[in-house]
Amino acid sequence: MNLLAIDTSTDTLFVAVQHGSAVWQHSGPGAQQSSAQLLPAIRQLMREAGLDFKQLDAIVFGRGPGSFTGLRTACAITQGLAFAAKVPVLPVDTLLAVAEEARERHGCTELVAVLDARMHEVYHAQFRFEHGEWIEPEDFGLCAPEALQVASNLAVAGNAQGVYPELLAPGARHLQSMPTATAMLRLAPALLAKGCAVPAEQALPRYIRDKVAQTTAEREAAKAAAQAANAAP
Repeated sequence: MNLLAIDTSTDTLFVAVQHGSAVWQHSGPGAQQSSAQLLPAIRQLMREAGLDFKQLDAIVFGRGPGSFTGLRTACAITQGLAFAAKVPVLPVDTLLAVAEEARERHGCTELVAVLDARMHEVYHAQFRFEHGEWIEPEDFGLCAPEALQVASNLAVAGNAQGVYPELLAPGARHLQSMPTATAMLRLAPALLAKGCAVPAEQALPRYIRDKVAQTTAEREAAKAAAQAANAAP
C-alpha cells in the first residue's frame, strides 16, 4: 500500500510516506512553521520513497482536535494534493493516533488520550484496543486539566502532562505520546477497509471547542444584521 500521512495538529510537524512495506518519516517544528515546512518535507519524503503522488492509494491526515491553524493547514494541503493527484483522503482523529502511538511505544491497550488544547483546557477521550482494533468513544471531551477524571487502572497518554504537571490527573501513570504520522499509517489499513476514505473536498477539520462554531455564527449574524440594516428604508 502506498500512503502519505501528515499531522500538524500540535507544535510538532509529522510526515510519513509508506511505499509497500517501507516507511520514510520526518518530524520538525510545527505550529506557525507548519505551512512553510510541510510541503518541502512531503516532497523530500516522496522523492526518497520513489513515489509519484498519483501512485498513492490515499493521503492520510490528522483532522483534529488540535491547533486551529495547524488543522486548517493540514486540510488545505491535503485537499490540494488529493485534487491534483485524483486520490482519496483518509481523515484520522488525532486522539486516536495518540492512542495508537502509546500502544506501539508502551504496550497500552486501554488508556485516556489527552492533548493540550491551550486556554487552560485539554482534549481527551478513552480508548480500548480489542481484537486488533481500537474501540472509540462516541465523542471527545474538552475540559480544564484539573477536571479530568481518570480511572485508577488507566494510563494517560499525550502531550498535556508537561504543560499541566500538577493539575492533570496527578495520581495517574503518564506516558508521552504524540499523534505521529507513522501511527496514522498503522491505523490506515483498517480505516480504509471500513470505508472511511472520502473525496478530497471532504478533507475537513474536526473541531471540539465550541468557540470556533460560535465565532462563525457570530460573523454570519453580524453580516445578516448589517445587510438588514442597509436594506431598511
